[in-house]
Amino acid sequence: MTALADLAADLGAARFTVDALGELWGEDAAAALHRGQRVPALRAIKGSTTPTATLATVFVLGLPALPDALATALPTLGFEGAVALGLVDERGAPLLDLRPYSFVDRAGVVSWWIASDLGELALGHAIPEQHVLGVGGASTTLSGLMIDSPVDLALDLGTGCGIQAMHAARHAKRVVATDISQRALELAAFNAELNGITNIEFRLGSLFEPVAERFGHVISNPPFVITPRAAEGVPAYEYRDGGMIGDALVASVIKDVEKHLEPGGVAQLLGNWEYGPGLSQADGLARVEQWVRFTGLDAWVIERERQHVEHYAETWIRDGGTRPGAEFDRLYDAWLDDFNARGVTQVGFGYITLRRPKVGGPTLRRFEILDGAVGASLGERVSAVLDAHDWLAATDDTALAMASLTVAADVTEQRHYWPGDEHPTVMDLRQGSGFARTVPLGTALAAVVGACDGTLPIGVICDAVAQLLDVDATELSDEVLPQVRELVLTGILLV
Repeated sequence: MTALADLAADLGAARFTVDALGELWGEDAAAALHRGQRVPALRAIKGSTTPTATLATVFVLGLPALPDALATALPTLGFEGAVALGLVDERGAPLLDLRPYSFVDRAGVVSWWIASDLGELALGHAIPEQHVLGVGGASTTLSGLMIDSPVDLALDLGTGCGIQAMHAARHAKRVVATDISQRALELAAFNAELNGITNIEFRLGSLFEPVAERFGHVISNPPFVITPRAAEGVPAYEYRDGGMIGDALVASVIKDVEKHLEPGGVAQLLGNWEYGPGLSQADGLARVEQWVRFTGLDAWVIERERQHVEHYAETWIRDGGTRPGAEFDRLYDAWLDDFNARGVTQVGFGYITLRRPKVGGPTLRRFEILDGAVGASLGERVSAVLDAHDWLAATDDTALAMASLTVAADVTEQRHYWPGDEHPTVMDLRQGSGFARTVPLGTALAAVVGACDGTLPIGVICDAVAQLLDVDATELSDEVLPQVRELVLTGILLV
């Protein structure tokens, strides 16, 4: 067995899992850790000498353990083996963050271990610019959005610790993972081997430079953070700063990905875009639409959040480990000077799905704001929207009128009444999962949707509703069919 196989065996035997850590210190301590505070977790495991507690102390809480305790927790690898792998130093102090990670996909529950560089909590100071980040909120967001349809070749652009490449390796025969950081590639390869994943090839280089192939799936959590370029002494963290001005990096990825997608290939990425009266497009989503306009790609862009520049600057300065004080204020000034000089007032964040059509030009161009809570399994919903769009694009109104539709199982109807009134004042359809959309209903659409149980064609339902409401059937169909198309596209009505 290799050293990494020995490590994996020991971590498994020690029950070094997400569930075991939750049992070890409880929900409140876990929440405190998420906020960067380890005292509750330390209090919860005080005096514990179990292998799980030892491993958690070193690799999650970032504190040293006695060599003998580590040798007991890692009996196959041994303490010397842990030192040789670069996990700890000779005193038992951690050199890497190593923690369990679990998720559920269509194949079932999966548990991995992910190594990354030590964070602020373990270091006790701001992280270095070459820091390799572990699994964060953006990572889990993108992996949750990932379409898992089988492909021959996938690309993870800017792989970091390798987490997206590892996810892609579950549905792609082969994955290429690129990064500008040699350190990131080394840790990503470490993580792949530790978890027994053998179909990833790692390449050094910036963005698309290391690849000439076309891919069935491109995934990227690119270094999209907007960082001041003119000011001196502003850290440029490799994991988040792409070296371009403003939101130009996201624009660049959108422009360049087309030639790296095979027909039918899909690209999924996260990104920021700027708002402000000083920009050529004051609407950030309109900026993204402009970037997409000159490609031949289908595009679906969702804005999930928008921050004023003050909040944005605070978020990312703190993310680097700089605490409030003189240095924080200096960086804050630099960020606000940059935004002010370029007329930026807000920054949007969201999801970008692009697809190269198999034939012809693009038919999907959708840009929307969905800032409410979302459900799980978003990758399945993204795939379903693309499939529904393709069906709708091939279905004219005559064919749509002949289709029989059903209401999705997670959809409910809500009606609101003024006290004492017989008729509702507001009617909504609500999705219980996925993107959790709320759609207002008029009387005609409510009646049509209510009859969609898969037994009657939409055209027959529209005629019956028109007769019931004593309105012209053609006018009712002209009003309702575009709304039905939208409900099919968003998964509220199913073909």
